[in-house]
Amino acid sequence: MVSRVVKAVLAVVVIVIVLVAVIVITAPKEEEERVVIGQAERLAAIPTDAVQQTPDDDIYAPVIHYDAWAAPVPMPGPVTTAGAEDSPFITPNGTWFFFFFTPDVTVPANEQLMDGVTGIWWCQLVNGSWSSPERIVTCDDVSLDGAEFVRGKTMWYASIRADNYGEIDVYTADYEDGEWTNFENAGEQLNVDYDIGEFHITSDGETMYFHTAEVEFGGDMDIYVTHLVDGSWTEPEPVPGINTDGMEGYPYISYDGKELWYTGTSGLGYAGPAIYRSVLQSNGTWSTPVEIVSNFAGEPTLDADGNLYFVHHYFDAEGTMLEADIYVAYRQ
Repeated sequence: MVSRVVKAVLAVVVIVIVLVAVIVITAPKEEEERVVIGQAERLAAIPTDAVQQTPDDDIYAPVIHYDAWAAPVPMPGPVTTAGAEDSPFITPNGTWFFFFFTPDVTVPANEQLMDGVTGIWWCQLVNGSWSSPERIVTCDDVSLDGAEFVRGKTMWYASIRADNYGEIDVYTADYEDGEWTNFENAGEQLNVDYDIGEFHITSDGETMYFHTAEVEFGGDMDIYVTHLVDGSWTEPEPVPGINTDGMEGYPYISYDGKELWYTGTSGLGYAGPAIYRSVLQSNGTWSTPVEIVSNFAGEPTLDADGNLYFVHHYFDAEGTMLEADIYVAYRQ
């Protein structure tokens, strides 16, 4: 039996809880301060013994094969570090830049989930200089996000998290009032029926190019295309003239829809992946792809001026990856 003292104590507790609830309900609500995970946190997470690589140290420096672009250089500004920057995307107007970051390339993905800094980062071009990068936090739970693509003020991205249809699902988010919000799964058709890999959507929003390695689509990493018709994506088809017995992936479509860029195996004998370009012909077909940048170069993205941004991975002579940086080859 509960004693009178205990009953009295419980009564007081109940009264306190009710009073607190009334105060919380009636008191004016303060806006929650947005927590910013920024450059200081990013740099602090990089191992103290990590060394930022430079072109002078690089035994596999990127090689460009056409004089329409200047020799590639590390992207200026605060993006590149001794950690790993990957999966770049720049908006056509050249003012928003997105990338994936993880502080240590030797750490497995399941551990990256918990480090608080691995994920999608972005910065903005302000008065000719890139702002300090910030991480885009996409949910209150743990997630591993990357492979971002932005059209207008909507970001599409891949995420490993609970409640996915599969291991990695595609999500969308909107930029509103200075914040990224409205995070939603892109749906069963893309994530289950087609199980798309990294992708790019044309500027009109009606055509998606993506890579996949699913057996039902041919077994190798190839590039496919699907069209948005009446709110649904059509059955994907391989892009004619692009896919080979090797690897083709990470597609990028220029803003005018006339250039298809992607990552593939070097056909010129260089180390690692290379960046290719194909041009849309007057008859609607794609030209024979041409290797533009070689030596561990991939995931191309361009601004409207034709400046080419891509990821470059540094390797030592034994084949160990050291880090990754974003490079740019300026259009001449």
